[in-house]
Amino acid sequence: MAGNRKSVPSRVPKERTTESEKITINLGPVDLGQIDLLVGEGFYSNRTDFIRTSIRNQLGVHVEPIRQTIARKSLFLGLRNIDKQELEGIRASGRKLQLHVLGLIRIAADVSPALAREAIESLEILGTLAASEEVKAALADRIL
Repeated sequence: MAGNRKSVPSRVPKERTTESEKITINLGPVDLGQIDLLVGEGFYSNRTDFIRTSIRNQLGVHVEPIRQTIARKSLFLGLRNIDKQELEGIRASGRKLQLHVLGLIRIAADVSPALAREAIESLEILGTLAASEEVKAALADRIL
């Protein structure tokens, strides 16, 4: 009965290229009730689906001002990985990084707080900084 065999999906985890961050919002009972009504009627699968869709729609309305601001501020858009080797090279050259990112800055786990302070002059992050708590604390006064 080989024809009835179902394929088993691979259980190998995919590498995460983006991360999400939890936010909390306060809504009035009428707004929340209207969202629940739309969810109940099947327009959205749940409250989160409604909120994500609404946010994406608003970002789509403002796409041109966002694009212009990214260009004006020379922001890096997306995921910016920073590893120990890059920072050691920056430090050896006598330069310091000035990072301007819209998205995610991820500093590798093997980067020490001292190396981060020696190689990173400033961080402007419109999004998320993913780094050890020690590195975040070492750079706290450099985050714009």
